[in-house]
Amino acid sequence: MATVAIVGAGDIGGATAQALVSCGQVHRVWLIDQAADAAAGKALDLQQAGAVTGLHARLDGTSDENRVIGCAVCVVADRFGVGAGEAEWQGDEGLAMLERVARYLGTAPIVFAGASQTDLLSRLASETPTSRQRLIGSAADALTSALTAIVAMEADCSPREVMLTVLGAPPDGFVVPWSEASIGGHALQRVLSQVQLGRIESRAARLWPPGPYALGAAAAHVTDAILSRSRQSISVITQLEGEFGVRRRPGVLPVRLADRGIVGTREPELGPRERVRLQIALGG
Repeated sequence: MATVAIVGAGDIGGATAQALVSCGQVHRVWLIDQAADAAAGKALDLQQAGAVTGLHARLDGTSDENRVIGCAVCVVADRFGVGAGEAEWQGDEGLAMLERVARYLGTAPIVFAGASQTDLLSRLASETPTSRQRLIGSAADALTSALTAIVAMEADCSPREVMLTVLGAPPDGFVVPWSEASIGGHALQRVLSQVQLGRIESRAARLWPPGPYALGAAAAHVTDAILSRSRQSISVITQLEGEFGVRRRPGVLPVRLADRGIVGTREPELGPRERVRLQIALGG
């Protein structure tokens, strides 16, 4: 059982905290925000709901960034009370915040929960000594989940039967390698017609950015995979270092996670058309 710190008590931060207390791997969650009263209020609300839901993780809200000390994972979310489009930690403010808390984090992985934090992840990898294994953008998992749900509806099956991967780079350069996707163990392209596949691709273009609850659920899913040392492959945003022939740029890659962060990567087999689309998406 571990402690997780969430920097930001906005909508994404609150959704992440709510999802985390359900995963069973966390015994304490810190919501850290300059609006200390709001962070404490959200934490108290979730704590009291535990009496109904049967969840017993401890939640606390504070403005003290030192509370990241000893956490197993630090989630970077969004600030409370900041205007839409500006709430997520990003840019110079986000980098300055991470430089402040980095000295207290030790080797704990950092999960970027927001949909607009790709540049922040890349800057932290390029401008500081932080290893890329510790820097994980979870928003790509929210997109993967949305695509899985759409495919399951088209195939009239359970989402558990759908296996697919998302590659590329946000916000406009996502590529789904349909040639390696499957439904119930069968190749997806043998289960769905070209008309259905075209319908899915047209809807996929409108799935970014995911909403705060989807982003929070994805951040909690990635955090749970880190804490449980899951063998499951998850598509996350990371700093590419040679994958697909790209270096020092952020991109989405299927990875395996453990308590150190990224411990393994996988490059899917791509057809010629998919590889060209991916190179364009990654700026290669």
